[in-house]
Amino acid sequence: MSADIGKVFLLPGEYFISKQPHLISTLLGSCVAVCLYHPQLKFGGMNHFMLPSSPTKERSGKYGDYACGVLLQFMERTVGTLSGLQAIVSGGANVINNISTGVQIGQRNIEVAREILKKHNIPIIRENTGGTLGLKLHYQNWDNNLVVEKMDRNTMSGSLLSREETGRGGGSPAPGHFSVPAAGVPKPFTGGAPSRPAPPPVPRPSASSAAAQAAPSASTPVRAGERIKVLVVDDSSIVRNLISKALEGEPDIRVVGAAKDAYEAREMLLELGPDVVTLDIVMPKMDGVTFLKKLMVYFPVPVIICSTIAKAGSAAELRSDKIGAVDVIDKESLNLYHGLDTVKKILIPKIRSAAKTRVVKRSKEDVAGI
Repeated sequence: MSADIGKVFLLPGEYFISKQPHLISTLLGSCVAVCLYHPQLKFGGMNHFMLPSSPTKERSGKYGDYACGVLLQFMERTVGTLSGLQAIVSGGANVINNISTGVQIGQRNIEVAREILKKHNIPIIRENTGGTLGLKLHYQNWDNNLVVEKMDRNTMSGSLLSREETGRGGGSPAPGHFSVPAAGVPKPFTGGAPSRPAPPPVPRPSASSAAAQAAPSASTPVRAGERIKVLVVDDSSIVRNLISKALEGEPDIRVVGAAKDAYEAREMLLELGPDVVTLDIVMPKMDGVTFLKKLMVYFPVPVIICSTIAKAGSAAELRSDKIGAVDVIDKESLNLYHGLDTVKKILIPKIRSAAKTRVVKRSKEDVAGI
């Protein structure tokens, strides 16, 4: 690849557009990515969204209606018209349906992308949608070439690129480059030198969560030298932010996502491939103990329960331990609202220990009576 071709890795909720040549990559499970391309001007961009729409009309890139609208807005602003654009739609796999009920999120994501593109008379020239396997995309925005790799959980759980590795570090803003985080207004994309290649994926047991018997038999401990990817699940935005803040300065730990409930966490599991999950118990829609059971059956991963009802010797602690949590923390012991020192002292060693733990898959019968 030429040295003047930039590299970008999109996380869920982000998009990227540039007139300069860029290789745009991402990982998709039930999420969907839309690539837009202008064949005459020979440039394009891509988004990556998690859910079809926000019930509260939240303006966030993780929702398809907003993410596609913003991508169209920037293309129209750059080109002057939407006429002549071409689209490629990818993703929307049914990869985690066993941890859910109701309508499949992946199919709804696909439908939203199709509806918005049809509304603006933009033809879809290629689709890589549906199925039960995740996808890894490599999109060449200068010639509309998209390379698609099918992924089982074995490779979906590989290391994601850090901000620095995606070229989002320091430097001067480059014209024609736009990047947006999961929420917020568009900001100039920082150019910089081409990024380093992604590290090789961590070997995992081959699996597809399309059926219970195909679930991975066990988690695989993080290898020495690799950063521990943490998913924080708590219904309190304050707690999510405090835990994330406490972990962000550790060189061997990276918070890859924060979910407010089990359903949002479910959508992040294959997308972000966490090595460790911190999980509250008292949450809306589905309590943490119920979600822990589902994780142990369908997606075994080291879980640290962090809840105010998980007192030493409590029923919640005993149940969580029997189901398969690697550790249980009384949230009050962290003194979350009195600085981060106690959080760091207690939680960080437990995360490092959890990342070395091999969690074995349980059956429904194993956890049913707990």
